[in-house]
Amino acid sequence: TRSERVTLLMNSHPDSTVLAAVDVAVSYGDYEALTASSFSVDAGELIAVVGPNGAGKSTLFKALAGFIDHEGDVVVHGEQCHHLERQAIAYIPQQSDVDLRFPITVAEVVMAGRRRFHGARMRPTRNDHDRVADCLSQVDLADMGTRSLATLSGGQVQRVLLARALAQEADVLLLDEALSGVDVRHTADLIGLFTQLCASGTSVLVSTHDLGLVRTHFSRCLTLNGRIIGDGTPATELAGDKLEAVFSRASSQGRS
Repeated sequence: TRSERVTLLMNSHPDSTVLAAVDVAVSYGDYEALTASSFSVDAGELIAVVGPNGAGKSTLFKALAGFIDHEGDVVVHGEQCHHLERQAIAYIPQQSDVDLRFPITVAEVVMAGRRRFHGARMRPTRNDHDRVADCLSQVDLADMGTRSLATLSGGQVQRVLLARALAQEADVLLLDEALSGVDVRHTADLIGLFTQLCASGTSVLVSTHDLGLVRTHFSRCLTLNGRIIGDGTPATELAGDKLEAVFSRASSQGRS
């Protein structure tokens, strides 16, 4: 039964498992965007999520974060979340999902990540402002807090969204194409930041199309196309035959 599978996943590493997904599935009407998929995440893991466009990577992340309805179970710190707010999880959407026409400053975007601490009606504290400044410094945007989000480059917007996630102080970060559009220097800096976060116990999942980056910097890789297809080291999951099987499913299933 599914409850037994939840218990099995949680008990595989009982002292370190932060997140477990059991038979998570998402449908939009008659279209199955994600069929039953299961995996667990331990504290401090850096995990790449790889698959073609339309494979369901964003859908998976939104389901884990509780932003969309789904079937199956998402378990965080041993508790089934159902569709409750999941404050232990921070989700960074793709830049294409961000409305840059909205008049908001960089610091205000990052401050939105502090709402779990001071609430929607309470004024931010000095600690909140200090934390926002620290998060902007970590993504090399320390001098841009007063800038309008609309004036930033695509790579800078991605770094602002990452700073907002850092401000949440979540245990799990779900980064949807967070390195897309980021230049080489800042990509290296952000990978270093991810490594530091993992060393402190934060779990980081990054969806990306950069297979070279995955092979070089990640120790675990989930391959996805409509469901979880593979889960292992990049050397195993991105090998010729396995990788071809993941991406060939795109044409056979009519995915974009």
